[in-house]
Amino acid sequence: MDSIKLLKRLEKPKGKIDVVIDTDTFNEIDDQYALSYLIKSEDKLNLKAIYAAPFFNEKSEGPEDGMEKSYQEIMKVLELCGREDYEKLTFKGSGNYLADEEQAVDSPAARNLAELAMEREEENPLYVVAIGAITNVASAILLKPEIIERIVLVWLGGNAHDWTDNKEFNLYQDIAAARVVFGCGVPLVQLPCAGVVSSFRTTGPELEYWLKGKNRLCNYLVETTVQEAEKMEESSCWSRVIWDVTAVAWLLDGDFMLDRIEYSPIPEYDHHYAFDKTRHIIRYVYSINRDKLFEHLFRTLAK
Repeated sequence: MDSIKLLKRLEKPKGKIDVVIDTDTFNEIDDQYALSYLIKSEDKLNLKAIYAAPFFNEKSEGPEDGMEKSYQEIMKVLELCGREDYEKLTFKGSGNYLADEEQAVDSPAARNLAELAMEREEENPLYVVAIGAITNVASAILLKPEIIERIVLVWLGGNAHDWTDNKEFNLYQDIAAARVVFGCGVPLVQLPCAGVVSSFRTTGPELEYWLKGKNRLCNYLVETTVQEAEKMEESSCWSRVIWDVTAVAWLLDGDFMLDRIEYSPIPEYDHHYAFDKTRHIIRYVYSINRDKLFEHLFRTLAK
């Protein structure tokens, strides 16, 4: 894809668009916010599929267990949203991360993404919101490289380009897959974590004011966020980053963030970026309008 075509593809979409989301929903509480936000933004976003992504930390026994738990958590969120009709559009992802940069990890999610993308006209791309490890998306690209011309990838992954390292959860566990998506030329919007999206934080009192008692979904989000924060945070005066919402918000017409064009970085295996100004371009988010986005998020979830 040449630079002019890539620039056009990286413009914010206008009108209602078709979207899929790839999410490690059981990993943290922010995925539940993001998925609910997308579902409740149906005036702008037409959700075509949901993919469960792998993860591995203290909440799972391994990547496959993380994916399975995420699949079940997706079902819980759909029930809380009253949207069980999306269950048939939900697919299990890979049971492991990409082992190298050439071999896909086959999964129902990767195959479905490739199939949906190949149904698109290049002038009407499918938007892929990815908020976990990127193996499902990278695998779809490796299975069917032609989809690069038919999708736009919006990924919350990696840290700011000037951060001291790149040890960010979604990327450092899945570096081979990250190198595929940053290197293949797919239209890519990057929302970096440390140094950018890390400013998108909320607190217990704020959640109770805006969400508590509004509906079953909101009560679940408040209760789970408070439980997670009180377990994980070192101070009783805590704030919690709701990272993944920002990837959905980039697609909405709300002036919620600032971005610019950058050359695509190279995620290295030593957990740093390398840079090369002969590479293709990406769109890089560098600032979040925290207050404006949280107000829109809270009002949307409370509907």
